[in-house]
Amino acid sequence: MMNAKVLIRYSVLFLLFCPLLVQSCKKESGSAGVANLSMDTEVSTDGSGLVTFTASASNADRYYFNFGTSANEEGTRSTSGKLSYTYTSSGTYTVKVTAYSTDNKSAVITKTISVTVNPAGEENISPENYPGMTLVWRDEFNGTSLNTSDWTYETGTGNNGWGNNELQYYRQENLSLADGFLTITAKRESFGGRDYTSSRIKTQDKKTFRYGRIDFRAKLPKGKGIWPALWMLGNNISTVSWPACGEIDIMELVGGGPGKDNTVHGTIHYDNNGTYANTGRSFTLPSGDFSDKFHVFSIIWEATSIKWLVDGVQFYSVDTSSPALREFNNHFFLLINLAVGGNWPGSPDGSTVFPQKMMVDYVRVFQK
Repeated sequence: MMNAKVLIRYSVLFLLFCPLLVQSCKKESGSAGVANLSMDTEVSTDGSGLVTFTASASNADRYYFNFGTSANEEGTRSTSGKLSYTYTSSGTYTVKVTAYSTDNKSAVITKTISVTVNPAGEENISPENYPGMTLVWRDEFNGTSLNTSDWTYETGTGNNGWGNNELQYYRQENLSLADGFLTITAKRESFGGRDYTSSRIKTQDKKTFRYGRIDFRAKLPKGKGIWPALWMLGNNISTVSWPACGEIDIMELVGGGPGKDNTVHGTIHYDNNGTYANTGRSFTLPSGDFSDKFHVFSIIWEATSIKWLVDGVQFYSVDTSSPALREFNNHFFLLINLAVGGNWPGSPDGSTVFPQKMMVDYVRVFQK
């Protein structure tokens, strides 16, 4: 049996060393701090502005996201490290994530992202710059009237229905600008001896181009006998005539139901040593029609080739290095028109709904 003096001695020693034991225990159970903080971002390409962030770190208990939209933003909390945010305007944003451990130790990481937002929620927006190229001309159609310093209206019925037995009378009144869009409206109405009216414009002798990338963003009409086009002609047409001047059809659609309202065509026309010739290919949407939403129709035109693209996806290329295709080394001008009827689409029928509209958001020309 331990006597009273020995018991008191051990009690005093325990009281002296107990705080040291407690401190030792706390050190062993404390946090090692936040380590290996990283962040991944997934930026939506559909123009919605949606971005998904995923942060991860060792020993992290919670994360706070600052999306770079306000200098005073305190941050949005996430315990999982995953969070989505929808930006309302295009721009470059610096996102900051702060990760905390259970004992409030922290680590910070930042990342810069670029977001493109289309206020209309439309898909298929082309960039305003391309590597190695410069934007040399554009028309965003942001005014209330057509810029006649760049464009000329073509009116009337042309020669033999503009050479294609087309049925419309082209009028200036069928073209309008509003809300950032150029709209051509094809109507079933009697005017100038014709049963239909529409519009056609060109940049001949005002804006001409030799090589480059050309982007049109447009929403197309549909229906039997409807024939919209975004295209180019050689600026020397008045001296050498067609087809010796050359023609580049960036986009043509020949409407008329399944297989037509969802298909566009890219073509060149030229004089092959005194004989008319053409070559081209079509592109068909995997779902829906070209009247459902806007799409970007493009060519990449170089000294020895022309490539056609829809929404940035190439669907055709032609080698123009042959002397028979020398037309495509000259300057060309742009045309926008919406025809009704003609040799290719035929006439409208009972299924064709009028009016029909082609809306053009912009045309942009880039060159090396």
